[in-house]
Amino acid sequence: MHDLTGFQRDLLYVIAGADQPSGQSVKDEVEKYYSSEINHGRLYPNLDTLVNKDLVEKGQLDRRTNYYAITDEGRDRITNRREWEEQYVEF
Repeated sequence: MHDLTGFQRDLLYVIAGADQPSGQSVKDEVEKYYSSEINHGRLYPNLDTLVNKDLVEKGQLDRRTNYYAITDEGRDRITNRREWEEQYVEF
């Protein structure tokens, strides 16, 4: 996860917690967390980065709508990140 921005990590977590969300669904969830609007020019290039790094799979729901799904590599990265975080913060 060290090669991702915080925003990209947040996108990855949102995708991992949903069942093949559309880009708009991911955008809506991230906007709730950030309490601000995320423009398409920021969202989609970052989603494409996750796809290019094989952390997320991109597919087509219909002619206008894509879905995103976490890959095994993406899940492994989240697991490793959480284990690393737990070294420093335990609740």
